[in-house]
Amino acid sequence: MAIARRRTSWILLFFVVRAIASATFAINGVHAGVNALTGQRPFRQEFSTFQNAGPAFDLYIQALQQLAQTNQSAMLSYYAVAGIHGYPNVPWDGVLGDNTGAIGYCTHSSVLFPTWHRPYVALYEQLLHANARSIAATYNSTNGATYRAAAETFRIPYWDWSLNPTMPGLVNAPTITITTPTGAQAVSNPLYNYTFNPLPTSPDFPEGDNVSQFLSTVRYPTSLDPNATSQPGKVNKQLQANAESLHDLAYQLLASEPNYANFTSSAFSQGNSLENIHNLIHGLVGSGGHMAYVPYSSFDPIFCNVDRLTTIWQALYPTSFTSPEADAYGTFTNPPKGIEDANTPLTPFHASANGTLYTSTTARATRTFGYAYPEVQDWNTTAAQLATTVRATVNNLYNPAPATGKRSPPGQRASKKRAANANAAPYQWAINIAADVSQLPTPLFLHFFLSTPPPSPQAWSAAPNLIASLPLLAAPVPAPSLSLSPTSPPPSPPRIARGQLPLTHALLRLPLAQLPDLAPPAVLPLLRTALQWRAQRADGGVVANGSTVEVRVMGRPVQVGEGVERFPAYGAWEEWEGVGGGGV
Repeated sequence: MAIARRRTSWILLFFVVRAIASATFAINGVHAGVNALTGQRPFRQEFSTFQNAGPAFDLYIQALQQLAQTNQSAMLSYYAVAGIHGYPNVPWDGVLGDNTGAIGYCTHSSVLFPTWHRPYVALYEQLLHANARSIAATYNSTNGATYRAAAETFRIPYWDWSLNPTMPGLVNAPTITITTPTGAQAVSNPLYNYTFNPLPTSPDFPEGDNVSQFLSTVRYPTSLDPNATSQPGKVNKQLQANAESLHDLAYQLLASEPNYANFTSSAFSQGNSLENIHNLIHGLVGSGGHMAYVPYSSFDPIFCNVDRLTTIWQALYPTSFTSPEADAYGTFTNPPKGIEDANTPLTPFHASANGTLYTSTTARATRTFGYAYPEVQDWNTTAAQLATTVRATVNNLYNPAPATGKRSPPGQRASKKRAANANAAPYQWAINIAADVSQLPTPLFLHFFLSTPPPSPQAWSAAPNLIASLPLLAAPVPAPSLSLSPTSPPPSPPRIARGQLPLTHALLRLPLAQLPDLAPPAVLPLLRTALQWRAQRADGGVVANGSTVEVRVMGRPVQVGEGVERFPAYGAWEEWEGVGGGGV
């Protein structure tokens, strides 16, 4: 009998140990501070507001510091969580890859792109909230209750680059002063960079590229030296030069695209999309640093705005959702050209400890993860009422009509004799770009101009006649040279990056004598002679343009909506041949 009991005990212990070993990490988000009766949830706030949140901001900085200092070998370390996106291209939480050849789990050029980011950011928020709670418990009796209350409603911030087109000032400082449990202290700023400890080597990070040698993440690095530092002033100069473009793209995406697949990626829309705007920010902020390289980008602690734009779009078009579409290039787990839909697992994110993975269906709502955004307060309302409210909010934020007395879009430089708001123009112009990036070891910029660009390439990214810049992100590989028209056969199949840049705002800068209106008969002759573009590496070097870049000028009529609760009525895009612009 005793032997039988021991055998039973060992069997039970075996299954308990096995269950513990096979348990997966449940990404539940943060539900502290949620009103169980109404569904009201704490907001993720825009950084310009959140930085003045006092205790919540103090906890955020310390929580992020603690996460960044976690041993890189731990599954829930900053390094490992950031590495889900791309490098080191290893399994996370037991989700094995299928040897697809793709780097990382992130679903680029895929209909899963918006929903994949939701549990990813929720995981990050969940870890920071746990840290914030433990840190708040160490404050003394004088302010302990205030910090513990702040920890309960703590949610991470976002950066709305459409309204605030330069990086927040506090992101650019190596040190920052906060109130810690022992009083005011100047501490290392975890928003400035992430320092690898130790610096990964092959096979985690490949040898010979332009990023793996940096000891810390950098934005627009001073050089390729391992100790290079960021140049936030140059980043902000580029962002400011593209402020009108970012503003118009964001508004027009929300106001004119009711189809979910087209909203998600330019792989489907052939023009503007959420991924298009996301790529612009990556390239402009990274400029040769980590953000500009897809496999490394998530190591940079700059904020994410993808989920917020997705949430706003979902409220505007609540019946449109994931449709079965082919994934152009695949991921660590998803095969290239495979069909993905609302029930495709969002790897490697588990909804429970028993191994159930999230899908777009189960990650569809922000309430699942316990947060909300100020623009989308989805409690005590109907879907129709919410859509109406959000339309008004989007119009007030990004498309204030002159009659409302609201300010013009940021960065606007229109002629005083012409209406300044490009989104209120009766005809809109845009540039659609397609480029093969399979040969790019380093990121590029395609700069578009409305006349001959300055003779010095160093002046291109902020030239007075710049329309906008389209960054081409890179998956780095060792290569001795770079060309958009390689003379040798490509070692891999073409990887086509697509994007769109608005053109209307640049046309509105011109005096009425030069351009009396925006109708095609007036604009086309101008574009045939004035539209030009140049290709440039992030380090400033000029790249010969070639046949692997396609430039198409598009136009569509627009009927401006009446009332703040209405969007404009957009006609279909029409391609105007023979005006693709000249490159050298």
